[in-house]
Amino acid sequence: MVTATSGAQRQLEPKLLVLLREGISARQLGQDALAGVIVGIVALPLAIAFAIASGVKPEQGLYTAIVAGFLISALGGSRVQIGGPTGAFVVIVSQIVQKYGYDGLAVATMMAGVILVAMGFARLGAAIKFVPYPVVVGFTTGIALIIARSQLRDFAGVTEAASWSPWALGLGVATVLVLIYWPRVTSRLPGPLVAIVGATLLVSLFQLPVETIGDRYGAVSSSLPHPRIPEVGVEQLRALVQPAIAIALLARGIARTWSWSRRASRTSYRRCSAEFPRRARSRARRRT
Repeated sequence: MVTATSGAQRQLEPKLLVLLREGISARQLGQDALAGVIVGIVALPLAIAFAIASGVKPEQGLYTAIVAGFLISALGGSRVQIGGPTGAFVVIVSQIVQKYGYDGLAVATMMAGVILVAMGFARLGAAIKFVPYPVVVGFTTGIALIIARSQLRDFAGVTEAASWSPWALGLGVATVLVLIYWPRVTSRLPGPLVAIVGATLLVSLFQLPVETIGDRYGAVSSSLPHPRIPEVGVEQLRALVQPAIAIALLARGIARTWSWSRRASRTSYRRCSAEFPRRARSRARRRT
C-alpha cells in the first residue's frame, strides 16, 4: 500500500521539482534557455494566428499561450515537454465563441479540464485505445483542411470588394515554400522562425501593400487583463456541457495521437539503428 501510494505520488510530481532536486548543469541550462527562446519566437505569431482563426482578439491568444505554456512547463511530467497552441481546437473554439461568446468559451474550457481530471482518476483515458488510429488521424486531418479552407481569403488578400492582392498571395506562397524547403538547408534554425522574420522584414523594409495585424486589429495591448469571473447563466451552463465534452475528448485524442507518433518514431529509430550496422557490414564484405 505504501509502495503504491509513493508510486502515485512520483507520477504526480512535476518534473521541474525532480530537476531542481537533482541539479541542472550550466550547459543544460544554456541549451534549455536557447530552446525556450526559439520556441517562444515561433509560438508568438502562432498564438496570434490561432486566436484570430478562433474568432477572438490577438492579445487573447498571447495571454493564453503565456499562462498555459508556463503552467504546462512548470507542472508537466516530462523533461522535454513543450506546451503551445494547437490548431485542432480552432474549429470547436470558433463555434463556441460565435454561439456563447468569450465567457462561454472560458467556462467550457474549465469544464473540459474538470472532465479530463475525472477521466484520469476513473482511468477512462485508456478507453481511447479502442478508437481506430485512422479515425483519429482522419479527424485531425479534416480539421486541418477546414482551417486551411477558412484562411484562403486572407492567404490571397481577398477584400470585401472581391479583389485580391498579388503581394499578399506571393508572400503567402513564399512563406509556404520556406516552411517546406528550409529544413533541407539547415536544421539549426527552425523554418517557421525564418519565414516569420523574413516576411516581416520584407514588408517593413520595402513597405509592401500587405495588411498586417496592426492594420486589421489595431495596437495589441502590452498589459495583462484583470482576472474576472465569467458571466454565464444556468441555462447557458447546461448548454456548455456538450462543447466541454467535445473539448475534453479532442484533447485526449490529440494526446493519444502524439503518443502514437512518438512510439512510431522510436520504433523507426530502433529499426534504422539496427539496420545501419547490418548494411555497413554487408558493404564491407563486398569490398573485401
